[in-house]
Amino acid sequence: MNPNPPHAGAPRPRLAEGFAALRENRLDIATALRDQWLATHRDDAEVRFYAAEVGAFTGELEDALAHIEAAIVLAPAQWPLVLKKARLLLALRRRDAFRAAADEAVRLAGNDPQALWEIGRAHTGNDDPRSARPLFERALSTGFDHPGLRMNLAATQFFAGEFDAAETTLARVLHQAPRVGEAVHLRSTLRRQTAAANHLADLEARVAEPATDPSYWASVLYALAKEREDLGDAPAAFAAMSEGAALWRRNLRYDPAAELASIDALREAFDASALARLGAGHDKPGPIFIVGLPRTGTTLLERMLDRVPGVRSAGELMDFKQALGAAVAAVQRERPGLSPIEASLAIDAAALGRDYLRGAREAAGGSPVFIDKMPVNFLYCGLIHAALPKARILHLRREPLDACHAVFKTLFAQAYFFSYDQGELAAYYDRYRRLMAHWQAVAPGAILDVRYEDLVIDTEAQARRVLDFCGLPWDDAVLRPEDNARPSTTASAAQVRQPVHAASVGRWRSVAEGLAPLRARLFEAGWIDAEGNGR
Repeated sequence: MNPNPPHAGAPRPRLAEGFAALRENRLDIATALRDQWLATHRDDAEVRFYAAEVGAFTGELEDALAHIEAAIVLAPAQWPLVLKKARLLLALRRRDAFRAAADEAVRLAGNDPQALWEIGRAHTGNDDPRSARPLFERALSTGFDHPGLRMNLAATQFFAGEFDAAETTLARVLHQAPRVGEAVHLRSTLRRQTAAANHLADLEARVAEPATDPSYWASVLYALAKEREDLGDAPAAFAAMSEGAALWRRNLRYDPAAELASIDALREAFDASALARLGAGHDKPGPIFIVGLPRTGTTLLERMLDRVPGVRSAGELMDFKQALGAAVAAVQRERPGLSPIEASLAIDAAALGRDYLRGAREAAGGSPVFIDKMPVNFLYCGLIHAALPKARILHLRREPLDACHAVFKTLFAQAYFFSYDQGELAAYYDRYRRLMAHWQAVAPGAILDVRYEDLVIDTEAQARRVLDFCGLPWDDAVLRPEDNARPSTTASAAQVRQPVHAASVGRWRSVAEGLAPLRARLFEAGWIDAEGNGR
């Protein structure tokens, strides 16, 4: 950058000091430095960039955007500044503006491979691997080669269902950097392994190595579990997966009691009268929410509905949670003494609905009817119904032990922290079921339960039931979700390329002994009977 010179007599700000305070989460010092430097160096592009960084850290996104736009005026044609603007626009859920800024950053970047890589990563943050992939490929075409860049490319190939290409890319990643755990795990996930083609020898050799990096070793164990299960050795698969889960859990900073308490607080605060006091919601149709636990068929149902003409999936959006958080923060600014739950009881439901729709519809390319397939939106079903009374909410339910087993054996990395310990998983499942029963009681008729087992066994009948609930016309294409060519950016990206099948129904029984702690907790909570059948 070429920032304007500082004011005469004013010492040059020590920006490194401010960035260090941000890295160390010393926000009081970081904000004080921002205010001090803005007072003396407001026309310095780097100071404005720093102010934008502080705003991003503190959640003052509109202020951050204003600062980065000022920096761009002061130091034009700098791709890092334009990319920062794009990322702030994305955080504000202004996706059309984000795409325009990202395109401008690409124009300014030319053939700078580091820039192209970073801009591609911004597109993946927008759940848009189709836009990211050509930027990763263009960066590689310059001769720049880095295993992290190739790993990002492999992920976009995986999401697009191009498994052979992804496997080739992963082989190159592991040749360059043999201990990239993400690459080892994704390689096993790409396809069902067979006796003739698998990576067992390599994985077992990796497991035998000294364990120095817990993240890498856990990834290898999950990959080994996946391949052993594919080859029919369920007990050995469960043993490897349990070891990987325990290792991953030990390295998480997670407070299960706090998470369970937050779910209980939602159930206690939002009864029917509290939802009514939020006022009339935004009375516009369009969104279809698919909620539930992960690995319960949410992606399958999404890709079925996405085949109906006029319906578009927006992917797994964080938008409702973010819009709700912004609404709560606005109330707290006016009434600082309120807790988040107290403030959420005072929001404007219609304004929340409008704010959500503005950003979410852009994620769906402007489609009037769109699918928001974020499983954890089950936390907000009552608020969704209050804010968007014409939204359709589809709740995927799966037999408790199958649901929990599927979650337990999946490496989610930086999500679903409750999934790596059987006791914590059972406790979370209990709260999830209680909360969903609560939402059904306080918003009768707003949520349609769809049993995974019914969906995969009696697919057409369930599809017709769902389409009728959503007010959508029948189309035979919904019965062929495997023909859906759109990328899937979920852990199910490989499975959803297959025709609908019931092979996973009852799979927990192959490892029933290993699931004994989970079974005991779910039985005690009343969600299963003595035989393990759901209630």
